[in-house]
Parts: sequence; structure tokens; C-alpha cells
Amino acid sequence: MANIRVSGMRQGDDIRHTVVRRFVSASLLGACLTLSVSLSAWAGAQKYEPLAASVKARMSKAVADAPINSDLYDRDPYLSAWVAEMSDRLIRYVPDEVVRLDLLKTVHYEATRAGLDPELILGLMEVESGFRKYAVSSVGARGFMQIMPFWADVIGTRDHNLFHLRTNLRYGCTILRHYLDIERGDLYRALGRYNGSLGQPQYPSAVHAAWRKHWTYGLTPVGLKSSKGKTVRKGT
Repeated sequence: MANIRVSGMRQGDDIRHTVVRRFVSASLLGACLTLSVSLSAWAGAQKYEPLAASVKARMSKAVADAPINSDLYDRDPYLSAWVAEMSDRLIRYVPDEVVRLDLLKTVHYEATRAGLDPELILGLMEVESGFRKYAVSSVGARGFMQIMPFWADVIGTRDHNLFHLRTNLRYGCTILRHYLDIERGDLYRALGRYNGSLGQPQYPSAVHAAWRKHWTYGLTPVGLKSSKGKTVRKGT
């Protein structure tokens, strides 16, 4: 039987081209889905838990706005050295120098304000969002530290923009500090609560590995185990 031409193309060629187009589209979709899953595999899913009035008041006060004294990071030799060192490490994630320095100063300020190790927070951010400001997880967690939106109603106000750098880090550090207090300094369990995977080792281990391998400055973090194990790395 003779080949039938369709719009100047043989029918067999048209079918083959259609199949190829569908295969390429499916391949691209699969790659995008794989990338999406890999980027959000550990994205936070903090679970809502009723808070005592005193705890809610304390956390609400903690997230109240307070600007960073940026000049301090230029005057203090240790802080300047810390920012410079971490800037070199962060450049592959955040190429823009102005944005990168602002991010690092904010991380250090908010972590220290909450009584947390700034390098721990960098490790958590690497795992949670890959330092993507506008990251959104499949469950709706937002920003650098993947904050669940319900927190704005619980300890803040609905006009708080969780994609804003300082707001996101202020919430994230306050929430992790809260979980550390609940768990009496047990970082393994506190990280599990932060990620919504309490009792499972994958997320705490991933954060600890990122912290240890990429963000250590000075003392290396010790091994991370639950309080039921032999070793516990405290949050400070």
C-alpha cells in the first residue's frame, strides 16, 4: 500500500515524530519530577501542636522584629573572619555577593539570638531548601528554613512574609529553639520535630552531615544520637 502524505509528510514519518516528541516530553517531565523530589526530599513539615499561653507569648516575643546591627560584623575581627570564610563556601549556592553577605549576617544574628550554632543553621538550610529563598515544599513549607504557614497564625501575624529573609530565619530559629527546649537539648529529636519526622534518623543525620562536612568553623560537631543513645550533640 502506498504511503499517505499528511501536510507534506509521510504518515509513517509523522507517527514516528509524534512518538519521539511524546518520549522527549515524558523524559523531560520525569527529569523535572526527579529534580523536584531531590530538592524537597527533606523539606520541613512541622506539625501543629497546641502551645501553652506562656510558650506562645515567649515565641511571639521572639519573632517580634528587631533589626540586625550590620556594622558589628564589619568591626568585630572574629565575625568578619567567619562571614568571609562562610561566604567562600556559600558562593556556589548564592552567587550574588551582596545577597550572600546579608544572608550570612542574618543567619549568624538570628541563630545566636536564639542560642543556636549558626553553622548548624547553615547545615539545616542546605538540607531544607538548598538556600533557595522561594522554595516551597509539597506540603507548603516556605523559604530558606521551610516554615509551615500555620506558625504565622500561632506566634506571629498573618502579614508576616515567610519568604522575607529575616522573617524566615527568625521563625526558623525560634521554632528550632522551641523544639530543643521541649526535648531538653536533644538535637536529634529536636531536628526530627522540626522536619515532622520525629524518631526517624534520616533527616537529623542529613543535617548533621551537612553541618559537619560543609559548615564547620572551629570545633567539629560531635556524633549525633538520640538521648537514648550514647552521644547527643546539643544545639549550642
